[in-house]
Parts: sequence; structure tokens; C-alpha cells
Amino acid sequence: MKRFVILGGGYGGLTVAHALLEGELPDDTVVVLIDRMPFQGLKTEYYALVAGTSPEVDLRVAFPSDPRLIVTYGEVTDINLDEKHIVMAGQEPLSYDWLVVALGCTDKYHGIEGAELHSNSIQTMASSRKTYMALNDVKPYGQVSIVGGGLSGVEVAAELRESRPDLNIRIIDRGPSILSAFPGKLQEYVSSWFIEHEVEMRGHVSLHKLEDGVLYDANSTSPILSDVTVWTAGIQPVALVQRMNLPKDNQGRLIINEHHQLPDYNDVFIVGDCASLPFSPSAQAAEGQGKQVAEVMQAIWTGKTPKLGKIKLKGTLGSLGKKDGFGLMGRATMLGRVPRLVKSGVLWMSKHHFG
Repeated sequence: MKRFVILGGGYGGLTVAHALLEGELPDDTVVVLIDRMPFQGLKTEYYALVAGTSPEVDLRVAFPSDPRLIVTYGEVTDINLDEKHIVMAGQEPLSYDWLVVALGCTDKYHGIEGAELHSNSIQTMASSRKTYMALNDVKPYGQVSIVGGGLSGVEVAAELRESRPDLNIRIIDRGPSILSAFPGKLQEYVSSWFIEHEVEMRGHVSLHKLEDGVLYDANSTSPILSDVTVWTAGIQPVALVQRMNLPKDNQGRLIINEHHQLPDYNDVFIVGDCASLPFSPSAQAAEGQGKQVAEVMQAIWTGKTPKLGKIKLKGTLGSLGKKDGFGLMGRATMLGRVPRLVKSGVLWMSKHHFG
């Protein structure tokens, strides 16, 4: 049997698996999905897990059950592109005929001393569990600092405010404003929400060092005290991809061709946060790539030339607790309850494999 191996059961990898199984899979080919966990974790909702407003079970999606799919659990430690096999911790190497690398991302600490050691992550379900426990153990009137004023940081801060009204919460960013990549009207709306709900926003902070309970700003002589610090200040591809000696963009993401393949290894596809794309990493982008990888394979299996269109992103949705939110659909800004309801609907669709 030929093996189509998918590394990572997140948004991109799972979309590839579903699309292949829904199409015409050759009789001599089996799909192998490899992940550390026995389910997909809905990463875009981990902010609710760390804040304690959603139980972990609500953020799990079962992998498909299909006789043409083999699900294997383990930690991938290396990929031998020339010999076409992957190495897994404590297991025999696994050969492949085609490979999808959809292993996602990890935190980027920008060389800040002590950042990884003295902050809490939301990049995996395991790290989110630990962050939830750390936040849950903060005593009333304690101080929580969230480093990074992008979408993840804003959602964590808002959800935590709803969960723990007794805490002091601040968002720290090196820029002048939260959500700096979004239109001014949207920034102002979210800033007003934070002011109303007593979440401190501290901009123009250039962190250069973290210690236990203390953050140091290069622009100030006064240390920033914090009982728990949550890191949402940037991402980068996982360590395995970082080690790969292949062409990458300035974000460390692997350069791919128009069919999402490595230029020198056309049997290897790169999907999601590990791939160099013309837009920011997102679940939508990973799913869009996943569908197209399946299209490429269907063309290859039927002896046709793949013809792909452009991946079209529908927009961005963010939550401010369970009843408020914001969104950007093309150039249209959405504010208030409607985008929050839409986000809930998108989550429901994702859990039930409707994209």
C-alpha cells in the first residue's frame, strides 16, 4: 500500500484528511494521520480554556473514522526528505509516498531573556491547561499581564475579565495601540470596551527581560510586577521546521510553490503556520490550503494538471467575552453582538466538520 502521511491533525491537516476521504482515493493508497493528541484541539478557542469559560471537552473534535484512514499518535522528531521517511520518538521510522507537514506553530520570544521560562503559553492544549491552572490560582486582586495586543491577547484579556472580575488585568504591547493591524474604528471600539471593563492597556513597552513575577521595560526604570504573565506576542513554525535546511521567508516559514509543495520535493506539501503564504497564519488559510492539497492529489492520481484558484479568506472575527465582539469582513467592520454570534456559528460549523 502507498502511504499519504499527514503530520498534524489541526485545521490544515484534518482538512486534507477529510477532503481526501470525501474524494476518490486510489485503492492502493491509505491515509495516515499522525498527531500527539487523540483529537483535534480547536486552537482558535484556547483563550476560553485558559480563562475557564469553556471546558476542554467543548474544544475537542474527533478524528474521522474510516477504514482508509490510519490514525497514529506520537511525537515527530525528524523528517528525512531524501529517504522519504519520518522519525518518531520511541517508534520505528515510517516511510511515505506523499507527505503533508501541518505541524503548526510555537511561541516566538524575540530573544527576550527569561520570556519562555517566566511566561505562560496558549499554543497547545497542554500548555493552555497549565496556563488555566496558573490563572485559576491567582488570588483575588492579583495582577495578570498579557504580553501582546493582537487578536489572541485581546481575546484572552476579555474572556479572563468575564471569568475573573476580581483580578487586575493588563495588556502590554510594544506598539501604541492594541490590534494595530486593524482599522482605527475597530481599535477604538475594543479599547473602549477595555476601559469600561477596567482592563489596563499599556503601550510602547519594550520588554528586554522577564523574571519570576517581574517584567523589565527598556523604556523605563520601573519594573512591571505580575503574578501571572501570559505570552501572546508572536508565533513561529515549530522547532522541527526551524531545523530544516530549506529556503524560508523572513518569518522562518518554508517557501512553497503554487501547489503548496516544496520546490525540490514535490511529494511534500507544507500547510498552515509552517508555510510561507501571502497572508498571516490563520485557521482559514490552513483549511484553504488543505482543500487545495486534496485537489492537487486528485489531479495527480487521475493524470491531470492541477489548476488551483486563489485562496479567499472570509475575514477575521474576535470575541470580547461571550456577548460582545468584533469582525473585519473585507473592508467592512462589524462591532457588537452580531460578530460574536457569527463567531459562535463558525465554531459550531468547525466542530461539525462544515469548514
